Amino acid sequence: MHQLYHLSHDDALKIIAAIQTELDQQNLGTAIAVADEHGELIAFLRTDGCKLPSINIAINKAFTAAREGVETRAVGETSRRENFPMTNFGDLRYTAWGGGVPIRYKGQVVGAVGVSGLPEAEDMKLARMGASLIG
Repeated sequence: MHQLYHLSHDDALKIIAAIQTELDQQNLGTAIAVADEHGELIAFLRTDGCKLPSINIAINKAFTAAREGVETRAVGETSRRENFPMTNFGDLRYTAWGGGVPIRYKGQVVGAVGVSGLPEAEDMKLARMGASLIG
């Protein structure tokens, strides 16, 4: 039987610390969220200078990526391409902006990282870097 890996708080803190190091080097403010396989928050950091809306957006990006098992940017592209509203997911926490990345371990989604507060491409880059630390 396949043993499921569970993302620990130590894993989450490792991800946050790595992203925070990148942000500190550039003196950038953002929000970083790490969620479990269900999309529920394990750890969160709001760095200095982070805009308040980025708090919930980062958490929602991690939630969406964990629940759907794909990057949030892909969820948004599908929504736009197929012309269905994000509310069709049945949960207002779903988001279509890039910056939410699932964390995979041996092919299994074990959580997700959400980054918000920078241009979308930078949020995506940092979240991918954080997610790559596991597995």
